[in-house]
Amino acid sequence: MSRKKIRVLVAKPGLDGHDRGAKVVARALRDAGMEVIYTGIRQTPEMIVQTALQEDVDVIGLSCLSGAHLELFSEVMEGLEQKDMTNVLVVAGGIIPEDDIPALEKIGIKAIFGPGTRTSDIVDAIKKLVA
Repeated sequence: MSRKKIRVLVAKPGLDGHDRGAKVVARALRDAGMEVIYTGIRQTPEMIVQTALQEDVDVIGLSCLSGAHLELFSEVMEGLEQKDMTNVLVVAGGIIPEDDIPALEKIGIKAIFGPGTRTSDIVDAIKKLVA
């Protein structure tokens, strides 16, 4: 009996146009056997939530380098709650100051990956969170 593949939405909320890291993470997750949907850049929180709903994902990986992570990630979490999708796990990466991590954890972000995080660590963390 085969287990269902973990479905991950990798999303870039806001006006941040730098997506190399998100693409590297998406490829690593795919190579680890996960199904990955990549939204591309400049997505609104509403677009991300709608895509997550349509694609029936297990995990959303948010990437933000612009400094607007607190507001954007909060809006994604609020959108998930409004759509009764609190079962979807949300992880985040990018340029996120240490001082902001407790606030992100408080709104429900399950893991936060900073610059230089090994892709294998991200894969392992997602597998543990979903299990």
